[in-house]
Amino acid sequence: QVQLVESGGGTVQAGGSLRLSCAASGRTVSMFAMGWFRQVPGKEREFVAGISYNGRTTSYADSVKGRFSISRVSAKNTAYLQMNSLKPEDTALYYCAHSRTPWTAGGSSRDDYGTWGQGTPVTVSS
Repeated sequence: QVQLVESGGGTVQAGGSLRLSCAASGRTVSMFAMGWFRQVPGKEREFVAGISYNGRTTSYADSVKGRFSISRVSAKNTAYLQMNSLKPEDTALYYCAHSRTPWTAGGSSRDDYGTWGQGTPVTVSS
C-alpha cells in the first residue's frame, strides 16, 4: 500500500514562492500520473496541476498557468510543485495524489486519482 506525504507548505507574502514535495513510500509510483489539488473550507477540492507517469506531459489549471510548475523525480519517488508569484487566492490546503490507472497522462478530475496524501497548508498574505 502506497502512502503519499506532502511537505513544504507554509506562510508567505504575496509575490513569494514555495516548493511543495510529495514523497511516496510503500512502493514505486513511477508508473502512475501524479496530481496536485487544493481545497479551502466550504469549497470542493480543485485541480491545480498534473504530470504524466513519464513526466513528458503536464497540465495546469488556468488560474496557475505561468506561475506554477509540476515535476517529478522517479528515482526519488517524489513529485514537486514549484509555486511562484503567489497570490492570496492561492491560500489552501494542498494535496497530492496518484492516478488510479497506471501508464496514463493523468487528468484534472478527482475521480482520476485513487490515493491521496494528508495535505500541506499554504497561506499567502497580502
